[in-house]
Parts: sequence; C-alpha cells; structure tokens
Amino acid sequence: MNMEFERKLTLPSEVKEMFPLSDDMIKIIEGRRKEIEAVFEGRSDKLILIIGPCSADNEESVIDYISRLVPLQEKVKDKILIIPRIYTNKPRTTGEGYKGMLHQPDPTGKSDLFKGIIATRHLHMRAIKETGFTCADEMLYPENYQYLDDLLAYVAVGARSVEDQQHRLTASGIDVPVGMKNPTSGDYSVMLNAILAAQHPHTFIYRGWEVKSFGNPHTHAILRGSTNKHGQSIPNYHYEDLVRLCDNYEARELKNPAVIIDTNHSNSNKNPFEQPRLIKDVLNSAKHNERIAKLLKGFMVESYIEDGAQKVGEGVYGKSITDPCLGWEKTEKLICDIAESR
Repeated sequence: MNMEFERKLTLPSEVKEMFPLSDDMIKIIEGRRKEIEAVFEGRSDKLILIIGPCSADNEESVIDYISRLVPLQEKVKDKILIIPRIYTNKPRTTGEGYKGMLHQPDPTGKSDLFKGIIATRHLHMRAIKETGFTCADEMLYPENYQYLDDLLAYVAVGARSVEDQQHRLTASGIDVPVGMKNPTSGDYSVMLNAILAAQHPHTFIYRGWEVKSFGNPHTHAILRGSTNKHGQSIPNYHYEDLVRLCDNYEARELKNPAVIIDTNHSNSNKNPFEQPRLIKDVLNSAKHNERIAKLLKGFMVESYIEDGAQKVGEGVYGKSITDPCLGWEKTEKLICDIAESR
C-alpha cells in the first residue's frame, strides 16, 4: 500500500480506563439522555438547541463558551434544551486545512492522533464536570466513536458522510439520537434512506469485530441546505421545504419523525448573522402548520465568543478558525428571543 503504518493507536477501552467516568458524571449523562429522548419521542415540547463553535479548536475558550450557556439554560429551561457543540472532527471538502482537535490538538502544530484522542475525551469530560452539559459531536470517523460513546448526548452525520454505509450501520448501534444531514445535492431520499437504515438492526464489521446492532429509533433528519451545479447555496428551511419533508416522512415507516434545522452552512450561505432571522422564519412556519410544529424538534447553530472567523495562528480568543460563527452577545439575545417566542 502507498502509505506508512506509523503506530497502532490506543484502544477505546484503554482510553476509558485512563479517563473513567465518576458516579456523578454517569448520573448527569443518564439524566440528560432521558431528557433529550423525551423531546424526540414527543413526550416533551421543549425545543432542542445544538449550539456552539464550528470546530472545538481550543479547550479553554470552548469551556469558557459552554460555561456562559449555564445561566442561560437555567433561564430558559422550561422551553429550551441546550446541547453544546464540541465538534472535534472537521470534514474538509478537499482534504486541506485544519481537520479538528482529533488531528491537531494544537491547531498550529503537527498532526498527532494519539494526543488528539486524549484531548477530545478530556474536553468532553471537562464540559460535563464543570458545566453539567453533555454535548454533541460529529461522527466523521465511525471507528472512533467508541472513544466518546459513553459521554455524548447527540451525534451528527455530515452531508458528505450520510450516504456512506459504515456511517449508517454504526448509527444503528448508537444509543443516543443521531441526526442525518441531507447531502450537499439536497436529495431528501439519501437522508431518509440513511434514517431508515440506521433505525433497523444490522450485522457488520466494526473495529475488526463482527457485530450486531439493534437499530436506533431516534435517528432523524437535519436540513442544512444544498448546493446547485454552479456551486450556489440553496436553502431548504422554508415552509414548502418543511411541508415536503412532512410528506416524505408520512410516506415512510419511520419511528419518531423529527427534524433539526441547521441554520448555517448552505441555509445561510455561511453567513452566521442570518441565523436568527432564519430561526424566526422556521418558528413562524411551525405556528401556521401543525404538521411542521410536530416534526420540528430544534435548531443547530454555529456560535462562539467572537463574531466571524479568523485564520489559524491569528490568535483571537474565542474566534472560529473554520466557518464564521455568531458572537456571544448575539447568541445570548437569540436564545432569549427563541424562549420568548414559545
């Protein structure tokens, strides 16, 4: 093969022995999972808000950001359930650029996957210990999920991964809600086929084992917009898009129909300042259509301490080094506005 095998990485079980969960952390995780499942099963009418940096590039600023969400969560707890984003893997369309904390714990340093595995688990554990939040991460590499499977509250499968067989089958063995994004083409059928596959049991190869999954009834849709043949962004959060998704769900035998609206990416043309307006538009659609209101479970928002984005190495604290994000002051107002509208 045209590659060099540098070293065998530590097993997930070994990492968990190095960084075990306390009894208090286990109670927090179990309680949060039940609360989130209740939303997807329609037993709770709270709105889920998956919110945070595009990528978790710096442990201190990420924890600072999540800590700021704590008093806000208390303020809006009757209406909104906040799940912070700690995205430790960053998909790259061309393979170039910062690939996330898993690859580079230090964004200005060299790749070190062993240190990255340790750093990602440490960061997720620290969030639980210091803030009481269990968080969301993207499953970019299915074989790495076990390093975090006992910690996460929510898992997303990205637009470029949603058609991949291994992502679908691994999702069928995950015991927290998994959101399947529509592909960059915008094809609903790809996303819905992924949901169908993940909701059913399978036998497949995982980390060198023959495994049997039991199906994930909380797998659901994420609408993130699409891109046409000219590379232009096409949003899919409008009233007609949501009605079409309702129709597609009703035509299939899928458990717990649900959608999360990704308010950035192609829905906002990567303009983070459009996110508040977009959310208002979707909430207005839900007020005028009971089917949409029932299907809508929440939003995914890219937000950090500072507005916008910077290049790697510029050193602005709490500012994204990948996609532009909504800054803290605007984020705080957004969360309060959502709560007031419900």
